[in-house]
Amino acid sequence: MGKTITVIRRFGAVLAAGLALHNGAQAQSVVYKCVDEQGRVEFTDTSRRGCKALDLPGYAPPPPRASAPIPAVRPSSPGPASSVTPASFPRVDTAQQRARDDERREILNDELRLEQKKLADLRRDFNNGEPERQGNERNYAKYQERVAGMRDEIGRTERNIEALQREIANIR
Repeated sequence: MGKTITVIRRFGAVLAAGLALHNGAQAQSVVYKCVDEQGRVEFTDTSRRGCKALDLPGYAPPPPRASAPIPAVRPSSPGPASSVTPASFPRVDTAQQRARDDERREILNDELRLEQKKLADLRRDFNNGEPERQGNERNYAKYQERVAGMRDEIGRTERNIEALQREIANIR
């Protein structure tokens, strides 16, 4: 335990010296050295019981800032957002972009067809909420659990179809 305290004290001394000698940025508040009941040392910017403000050479705490009035914020106009692109941003010509959009539309349409087929199969198996019982479902609770899972899967597939249709509609 004595070795740990020595290491913490050395670290604290190095930290305090580093703060004092660092010219680039000064701390924004007073630095406190705190010692708890077990003798552990901690450096912090908040004062507590057992803490003592450090006198760091070359450090002058900043003067208290007067609160400046908060400027009124004007609501921005609901116009289109600024679409400024940097000069180094790569450009794609119209024909290439159209080809990319067509490829994307084709991929999304393929996914949409697959999801629609999956939904049709799920609905057929679901049989309006009364699917056939399987041999391992002698217990009615197991059957109800499977029916609930099927209902959830149908809902997920319907949401996927809606999302795919939105994406396809958003392609230029």
